[in-house]
Amino acid sequence: MQIQVLPLIIVVAYLVGMLVVGFIVSKLKIKNSKDYLVAGRRMGLFMVAFSLSANNIGGGCTTGVATKAFGDWGLSAMWYVLACSVAMIPLAYFAPKIRKTMAITIPEVVGRRFGKLSSNFTAVLSVFSLFCLTSSQILASGSVINALIPSIPLNVCLVFAGIVIILYTTFGGMIADQISDLVQFIIILVGLAIATPIVLHNAGGWEAISAKLPDVKLDFTAIGWASIIGYIFQYICTFLVGPEMVTRFETAKDEKTARNASLLSAVLMAAMSVFPTLLGLAAFALQDQIPGVNASNAMMAVTGHYAPGIITGLVSAAIICATMSSADSNLLCMSTMIMNDLYKGFGGKKELSEKQIIFWTRFCNVIGALIAMAIQLLGIASSIISLNTFAFGIRCAGPFAAYALGLVVPKATKHSGLISIVAGTLGFLGWHFWGPSQYLMPVVFGCLVSVVAFFIVNLIEWKMGVPPAPSAYLTPEEEAALIEKEKQPM
Repeated sequence: MQIQVLPLIIVVAYLVGMLVVGFIVSKLKIKNSKDYLVAGRRMGLFMVAFSLSANNIGGGCTTGVATKAFGDWGLSAMWYVLACSVAMIPLAYFAPKIRKTMAITIPEVVGRRFGKLSSNFTAVLSVFSLFCLTSSQILASGSVINALIPSIPLNVCLVFAGIVIILYTTFGGMIADQISDLVQFIIILVGLAIATPIVLHNAGGWEAISAKLPDVKLDFTAIGWASIIGYIFQYICTFLVGPEMVTRFETAKDEKTARNASLLSAVLMAAMSVFPTLLGLAAFALQDQIPGVNASNAMMAVTGHYAPGIITGLVSAAIICATMSSADSNLLCMSTMIMNDLYKGFGGKKELSEKQIIFWTRFCNVIGALIAMAIQLLGIASSIISLNTFAFGIRCAGPFAAYALGLVVPKATKHSGLISIVAGTLGFLGWHFWGPSQYLMPVVFGCLVSVVAFFIVNLIEWKMGVPPAPSAYLTPEEEAALIEKEKQPM
């Protein structure tokens, strides 16, 4: 078992840097709870755009895309990430509206419009999902460290990864989270942008590589338009009601920044779709020259064979950093919803000070991560990890119409929100367990049911003269008061 020294050095430097960032941010930038939870709503275009992109680009969109390109998908593997890029374009319409709510979480907006029960239901679904994702990401983070240092047991690597995630997330909150996202995405983008042309050049050039590929491998739509459109709709649904995405829009300094960040993120992710695909195709074309290459290791095998060691180390570290950086967003969003929504929604009557909000959110970060680590260490994680795809869908399908359409349909009635949440959740569950998922993804079906239920209830209640639910947006007076409150130190 050989220790991969260069990637290990880069990863350790990255982790130490993130701890330093978290500590400095805690001391200099965290003045009140809004600084901690939504970065003081002062993030600029590039910070928001890179953070949005980093939340979507991880191991699955790097090594996973190369694996698909090496396998049956060929050039059409680009759509795995390109669909994310396309989905960000309609989000640019919603982004300013999300920022305009001046909210912190999705359940907060749902509660303003459709009442406490709707908010609580949405919060429970989201917190459950985020906890499952945090648990699996801590395991993934420990696994990649273990891959770098095989001599250290996996459990020790898992504890180390969990502690690092706890520390920099708990110290610096959303500001530190977005700084880590920025660094992570730059490492991935620059690393792959440098590595790909070097590999292609040293392997004889793209013309020579493509000449060795069968025509089906060069078919840009080989997976079929049904799958492509399905992926785009899936990403639109999950992005629009994804706590990690919505929180990034809430951190933007204004509505224009939120909109432009969505469009810039679309460009960044489109660029990221190219590099892993080309590396996967090169690995397939040259597999007779690369010892031990297969679909699962295609990107690293071809890079290691045709690129200098420092480039291989940079790409390795980029993938590892991408995996490790996913847990902090899940953890912080989960803790924020516990304090902002569940505490208030389930009987928390005491009005907390700014200092108390930060303290208890940090406390939830620590406890949530420790429980997630314990689940992994006790060996009972497999049942929870198997729920990740299920949990990811169930948090989006039900609340989709209540949140997304609640932002753009001012005359929506109160019952339309709650009924659409219940109907969408039941629709997702039914399709997940009994529907033909190969034709329509469960999350998309659940969202469609949610939308249909939303409009049916509204049409009925509009004819009955039922008044509209309260607005999702603050009045000018409420907004001015909130801005003034957010300026106050602890």
